[in-house]
Amino acid sequence: MRSNTSLVSKWAKSFGFMAVLWLLWGGDLQSAPLTPSPSCSKPLYLTFDTGHMGVAPFIAQVLNRHGVKVTFFVANELTQEGDGTLGVYWQKWWQERAQEGHSFASHTLNHVYWVSDVSEHSKSQEGMRFWVKPSAGSMKGQKLLWSSKEYCQEIQDANERIKTITSKEPLPLFRAPGGKVSPALLAASKSCGFLHVSWSQAGFLGDELSSDQFPNQMLLKKALSSIKTGDILMAHLGIWSRTDPWATGVLEPLIVGLKDKGFCFKTLDTHPHYAAWISKHSVQ
Repeated sequence: MRSNTSLVSKWAKSFGFMAVLWLLWGGDLQSAPLTPSPSCSKPLYLTFDTGHMGVAPFIAQVLNRHGVKVTFFVANELTQEGDGTLGVYWQKWWQERAQEGHSFASHTLNHVYWVSDVSEHSKSQEGMRFWVKPSAGSMKGQKLLWSSKEYCQEIQDANERIKTITSKEPLPLFRAPGGKVSPALLAASKSCGFLHVSWSQAGFLGDELSSDQFPNQMLLKKALSSIKTGDILMAHLGIWSRTDPWATGVLEPLIVGLKDKGFCFKTLDTHPHYAAWISKHSVQ
């Protein structure tokens, strides 16, 4: 068998960064023991990260039509309307999702990518430091040096904004943009009360990939054939770079197909890997 390094190199050249993530960042929770309730013996955990929001109304309709509850990882990203995903234009949309019983967690307020850790010898008095790069907000595109405390505040700021909009307490979880993390970053976020959530290998639904190389029917077929009980699935509320939108072509037949296979959908507060953490760290 070839090494992961050679596989990553081949995929990176062929399909780009997100295909690498598909291989590397997906399978970190597969060893978590599953203890599903009798009423849901084959649970799945569908999650959505924010995006340009162009397909958000359609996604909400599909979820309502099929009685599916999901977890939204929320950042204040640029939308097609020129507002932020947590701006005035989309407030009613988020409020409706809260009323319907969906869950929320942080995606960092300004969609801040981790770039690298600072050398252990360059620690500040506040602990580990990181190079980061926001893709939204007033510091968009800048490479910034942040302390653990500053990164934790960025996670919390997204939660505070969504709570202000929805009056619903977000989960003490977060998802780093792009799934890009380091052991030091995970330790820092955990120390301030946030556990990181990645996605399962089969749960990378491919909506960030090229429409030409990964058409909707290919992605649908792959998902239906590979998703298994306990998987965390990940898609977005709109992707700028995909010319053939994933949600309108894949989401509904995917949900129908998975239900036909006996799967059901639950929010992350019931996931066996996170339930105890959430119970301990949620604001009462």
